Amino acid sequence: MIFIIILRIHFFLNIKMKIVKNFLALFILIAYSEKILANTPVVIWHGMGDSCCNPLSIGRIKSIIESNITGIYVHSLRIGNNIEEDTYNGFFKNVNEQIALVCDQLKNDTNLKNGYHAIGFSQGAQFLRAVAQRCPYPPMRNLISIGGQHQGVYGFPRCPESLTKICDEIRSLLNIGAYELFVQKILVQAQYWHDPLNEKLYREKSIFLADINQEINFNKEYRENLLKIKNLVLVKFDKDTMVIPRESEWFGFYKPGQSKEIYEMEESPLYLNDTLGLQTLDREGRLFKLSINSDHLKFSDEWFIENIVDSFLRDRI
Repeated sequence: MIFIIILRIHFFLNIKMKIVKNFLALFILIAYSEKILANTPVVIWHGMGDSCCNPLSIGRIKSIIESNITGIYVHSLRIGNNIEEDTYNGFFKNVNEQIALVCDQLKNDTNLKNGYHAIGFSQGAQFLRAVAQRCPYPPMRNLISIGGQHQGVYGFPRCPESLTKICDEIRSLLNIGAYELFVQKILVQAQYWHDPLNEKLYREKSIFLADINQEINFNKEYRENLLKIKNLVLVKFDKDTMVIPRESEWFGFYKPGQSKEIYEMEESPLYLNDTLGLQTLDREGRLFKLSINSDHLKFSDEWFIENIVDSFLRDRI
């Protein structure tokens, strides 16, 4: 009788130990999986006049991401040897050279070898799109554009609609310089200046934007590489007074030959001909258009956490 009781106790203990072991194994597996998934790195590229490490802007964004996703690696891009050079180069350095430098930075960063999410702020957004199109390794996962000017700009901050003709005359004067080769090579903003009154001149002289938008020659690798990303997220600021037209943040722009009527992304040749893959991304549910009812880059920490961090940076099982 005692022997039978001992056997039963031993039997139940074995079962309990197996349950405990299985539970621990499952717990470790889940914890390990979440750690791996949650740690997909993030690369950030700041906008004009900013730098990689400003604690009030990009530095704050970096801190928000790190405090909300434990153990995540965040690489804030710096173009130059220090913050001063980084800020200066946001105005006066050939964008194509900047893209090449960033591609090398990312390729040499072993923390990114398995892929990364990318967030571009203002002009940094179209620059990171160029990285996605030109440099498929390491692989970019989600590309998040916050206030980027994907169809370029053609306007001055807070230019009244009643002064459209005057603004066009000033723009025409700027165009004389903006499309000069020496200006294109050094002035960053000239490299995404898009003149709807002279599309032919823009396509002939733009050394950056017209290229990445497939308006000079069709580069099949640009399309193939952009389609390798998981999601494209476009954030537009509905009261933006800095980006003109603000619809450029969603791949919209002025209809050719004037600067009043706007076409939406879905009406653009870029979308209709699917030369970048925008239509494909949209059809497959991989293109997201978000909007904020505020001015350029004005958003709360809460909005950023809910709409960007939790939605597109926090990888889940």
